[in-house]
Amino acid sequence: MASSTPGSDRRRGGPRLVQGSTPAEALNRAAREARRGLHAVSAAVYLFDEDQGALRLALAGGSAPSFFTFPGRMALDLPSATVRAWSTGRAAVLIDPDPAGPDQEHVLPYPYIALSAPVATDDRRFGVLTVLRVETAGVFSRAETLVLEDIGRRLAAALAHLVDEGAGVAAGPVPMLVPAEEVDTSVCTPGWGVPDVPGSSGTSMMFPLRRLAELLNRATTMDDVVSAARYCVMSSLRADALVLLTAREGRLWVLGHSGDSMELARRLHGAGMDDRTPAAAAFRGRPLYVTGERTSLLDATPAGEARSEAYLPLRGDGQFVDLPFAVRSPVVAVCCLAFSGHRRFPSEERVLLGMMAGLLGAAVDRVELIAEQREAAQLLQRFLLPAQLPDLPRLVTTARYRPADVTSKVGGDWFDVFRLADDRAVLVIGDVEGHAVESAAVMGQVRTAMASYATEGHRPAAMIDRTGRVLAELGTALTVTCCVVALDTLDGTTEVALAGHPAPLVRRRDGRIEALDAPANVPLGVPMIQPYEAREHALEAGSILMLYTNGLVSSRSESPEACARGLLGATDAAPTQHLEDLAERIVSEVVTPQQRRDDAALLLARYEGAGRQEEPRAAGMHIRRRDLRGVRTARAFVHDQLGSWGLEDMSDVVELAASEIVTNALIHAGSDVDLRLRIFEDHLRLEVRDSDTNPPIPSSLSLTEEEAPEAEHGRGMLIVESLADEWTSYPNGQGKTVALKLVIPPG
Repeated sequence: MASSTPGSDRRRGGPRLVQGSTPAEALNRAAREARRGLHAVSAAVYLFDEDQGALRLALAGGSAPSFFTFPGRMALDLPSATVRAWSTGRAAVLIDPDPAGPDQEHVLPYPYIALSAPVATDDRRFGVLTVLRVETAGVFSRAETLVLEDIGRRLAAALAHLVDEGAGVAAGPVPMLVPAEEVDTSVCTPGWGVPDVPGSSGTSMMFPLRRLAELLNRATTMDDVVSAARYCVMSSLRADALVLLTAREGRLWVLGHSGDSMELARRLHGAGMDDRTPAAAAFRGRPLYVTGERTSLLDATPAGEARSEAYLPLRGDGQFVDLPFAVRSPVVAVCCLAFSGHRRFPSEERVLLGMMAGLLGAAVDRVELIAEQREAAQLLQRFLLPAQLPDLPRLVTTARYRPADVTSKVGGDWFDVFRLADDRAVLVIGDVEGHAVESAAVMGQVRTAMASYATEGHRPAAMIDRTGRVLAELGTALTVTCCVVALDTLDGTTEVALAGHPAPLVRRRDGRIEALDAPANVPLGVPMIQPYEAREHALEAGSILMLYTNGLVSSRSESPEACARGLLGATDAAPTQHLEDLAERIVSEVVTPQQRRDDAALLLARYEGAGRQEEPRAAGMHIRRRDLRGVRTARAFVHDQLGSWGLEDMSDVVELAASEIVTNALIHAGSDVDLRLRIFEDHLRLEVRDSDTNPPIPSSLSLTEEEAPEAEHGRGMLIVESLADEWTSYPNGQGKTVALKLVIPPG
């Protein structure tokens, strides 16, 4: 079709039809004519869908990224130019639905000016024709409005003619997208694409957007989100720093940061939501841009060398959405970008940032939900496992539990140690089928039943048999495997009963590793044909028992028992080796992030024998969280207890170590704290337990700015490290334990 000056058809004596042998051709010709005549970057035609009662995008033409901002569907209550043109039957211009306040940098959240005209005849209404112009091109004039209205009327006449001839006029399931042709309607944005090549810059912007979507789809942690944002947002826009913020309890908190972000992160972390900062203002839903032309914005940007910043509100439902939501998602986070020097933010870049903000918002919302679910699951799991193992004569025990990393649900692995009155100890480990709340609930019930029958003095086979009957009464379909070991600490007699669980292993004093075989029996929950049976064994002093669940060995190619033997045999067989170190080595050998597809539990016990004259002595105390006098009380407890044991000379050192560890636990774990002292023949052991699974890391006094925020809590551990002969940190069922060993000076 030959081109003509907009409105020339009127001078030739009347309106000219938008020609097209099909509805698609008619729509395309009208959109192209509107785009050319009004010097717009994009044009779109929406058709009314009677079934949905909404306007649906039928065709969009122009340059990227502008024509990707057209929603595929518009409800009739949206504050848009398209909807207003349909409702009023007259041309309409986009009105900013969220105008900036007097103290805000006035930047349109949507950097295009939209002009819409109805596609209607005197008796038929088909939809709306909308064009977009970059905000810097100026507002539409009255003459341009008349041109668009004329094109809309002529398109309506053409569609009416096609309908009369039997053609169907409706938006397809997917809108037709037509890239710009013949006339360059693209905007050349510096830094993007090939200069002077039409459409190159806009098309180039789609690459990091697509990559961001791919990476965020796989993100499961906030570190994943930050990494994706660093690669696709920060790098593609050549930003120096990126900070993700959330808001809780009236304050801003850093979720993650990258690049030269330390100054920005420190300035924002912990700032009040009522402070006059762009970040706080962005949480009200409007993006803010600091171009570096002034030394401050809302009194937040520090004076000095020029620096530009962008503050993007992230919503959980994105910025450009097709379907209406009953209540629009609130701002879940803010993405802060910092640039060196003066920097403009062209319209097309702001559109790209808006699209990226939508993807980031949805990802942050999802990852935060995953984190909350995982935290709730782990909290439930911690409360179901024993808080600490009892002190036993002639038997030293320790345990480890690792949740699965591939699920945020709770597991069913557990362990227990019971001290009985007749110098007997009972060790239990088990695994409930599945990863669900029901698994955890069944685990709690089975553990309670086992504890009751052990306390009543039942032997291992009877404990399993009675617990199986309890499980049958519960009516659950889940099965449970378990191993029960009863040990007479006076003579080393050991009785083992299994319910479909791996047999425990023993490492003899000479290094030999054997399985304490017993009848396999069937798991609890499986109908029993024969009664449960147990088998007796004998342990000599220095033997180490290893009870474990399948999650500890299931990732290896060899058989579970062979794997377990390898783990127990690969460590130092010296009898003086501390059981905690042995447990750490075993767990670290197998429980890597790639292998933690199932819960894993480990229970170790070293039988010291009945010949020892000096039994370990132990004492402990409990400190409630937020107890302002907790550290002082801990020091007094250590001083008094060591005095009663005749170890006054060690008191100053142990008091200092205890106060540093307890202070660290109270401040950073925010939980109750348990302190325990254990005196062995040649050394003292101090243990501090809290509910935070993150280990304390001794931090040097000289750190890079990037390392400093992650290491502030480790300063006191430098002192502990210098005082102790050995120290370690390991997770327990309800958090972590920090333990240190100090050699008792010869008397």
